[in-house]
Amino acid sequence: MAPAPCGALCQKRRTIMELKRCSGILMPISSLPGGYGIGSLGAPARRFVDFLARAGQSVWQILPVGPTGYADSPYQSCSVFAGNPYFIDLDLLARDGLLRRKDYAFLQWGGDPSRVDYGTLYERRFAVLRKAYANFLKRRPLPGYETPYSDDWYRFQFLSADWLPDYCLYMAIKEDNGMIDWQQWPRELRRRDPAALARFRADHAREIEFWAFVQYEFYRQWEALHNYAASKGVSIMGDIPIYVAPDSADAWAGPELFETDEDGRPRRVAGCPPDYFAVDGQLWGNPIYDWDYHKKTGYAWWVRRLRHALSVYDILRIDHFRGFDTYWAIPAGETTARNGRWEQGPGMDLFRALRLSLGDMPIVAEDLGEMFPSVRRLLAESGFPGMKVLQFAFNGQDSVDLPHNYPRNCVAYPGTHDNNTLAGWYYHELGGAGRKQAKEYFALTEEEGVLRGLLRGVLASPAALAVIPMTDWLEAPAEARMNTPGSPRGNWQWRADDKALTPALAKEIRTMTARYFRTEPALKRQKKQTL
Repeated sequence: MAPAPCGALCQKRRTIMELKRCSGILMPISSLPGGYGIGSLGAPARRFVDFLARAGQSVWQILPVGPTGYADSPYQSCSVFAGNPYFIDLDLLARDGLLRRKDYAFLQWGGDPSRVDYGTLYERRFAVLRKAYANFLKRRPLPGYETPYSDDWYRFQFLSADWLPDYCLYMAIKEDNGMIDWQQWPRELRRRDPAALARFRADHAREIEFWAFVQYEFYRQWEALHNYAASKGVSIMGDIPIYVAPDSADAWAGPELFETDEDGRPRRVAGCPPDYFAVDGQLWGNPIYDWDYHKKTGYAWWVRRLRHALSVYDILRIDHFRGFDTYWAIPAGETTARNGRWEQGPGMDLFRALRLSLGDMPIVAEDLGEMFPSVRRLLAESGFPGMKVLQFAFNGQDSVDLPHNYPRNCVAYPGTHDNNTLAGWYYHELGGAGRKQAKEYFALTEEEGVLRGLLRGVLASPAALAVIPMTDWLEAPAEARMNTPGSPRGNWQWRADDKALTPALAKEIRTMTARYFRTEPALKRQKKQTL
């Protein structure tokens, strides 16, 4: 029986609090087993969808699917609209006649199948994709004869017209300039001189089209995967960061969207103020939005951005939601975040404009970290569900992150991609007093297992949706942690072992989630009766 609760989000865009109780698994596409060096949108993803369906899970939560940027982070992408070329499934390209298996299957994609080697991917993946593009071009009947490409190609170009040309031009110029930051390009290209851009387009037409081809293949494969997930009753929860990367097509093509000088360079950048965990604060470096400009346009860019995201995902998590209320702005050129200041964000004015254009939106607000009362009021007025994280709960107090305090309109997690694995946290980060409180609170036993007991607590909570990272179902150690904030190396690398995603594990997950009415129990096979 296919899980029913959350599938309607795609069509009706209902809020989570209107849905029956349901559950899901957080599993980045990059972490999927199989593929060639990294998870992909083909058979590895479909196998995981099948696993989710067997396990009675209604939601597959993923991380941002854009091209990875600084420190391999999916949250520092060169485009808020483009898809990650690494996720394109090479076997599907071969099935479509664009590659031969020998073009990719016997290449070395990294020395450790449990880790993504981004350096190797960067060196080898694009050469393979260029072979696929060369074969794509050969499908034209006559060299030089302007025979139209397929209707799908033109449809993709038309539907992507508000971002694809700038992205492809940006990537072609970047490639031509040794992949350096756009702020270091020649002045006429950096400042988008129309004559200079026209010359570049004429001289590099094939390179520009290559980047369009890459996006075309990504979104073809994504659409097929999305449809397959829907057919299995699985909704996909995507993720978008609030800010754009400084070295991105978005910042280069739209300087008016941000606080920039006449050369397009940021006047102020984003970050977080000093706190207990970071005495100098966090200097992210993302350009700050010019909210006055956005308001004058009716938030047109944000409407485009969310319309695109909601066409890709069924549910949308927005990172750093508190930045829509108040945000920390740091003068450009500072080496720490100490000299920033709080500024007022657009608040409900933005979300009223979005609702006017897009209707009700299935958004989950990442509301973790320091919360002003004004942020809580914004979350309440928006109606969006926030997040509750078990790892924040055990401080000896009646914490809002203890499951009995969860509201229905929230998403409950044991931890997120920014936390340690549940095993790493419980055994290496949580102190003795915290472990004692957790054992007493959940009545943890050795027979059940400490980690399974913690997951039981999340699943039993009042939250309408509970999402468990795949690492926590696998009880993976700290080495499987996806990201350590503030640490620029060793992140975003964990990959699952295909042998670990067993039918027995799917059955156990279904049994646990059905116990707390988040899915239907597995159907028991009827014994044949003899006459």
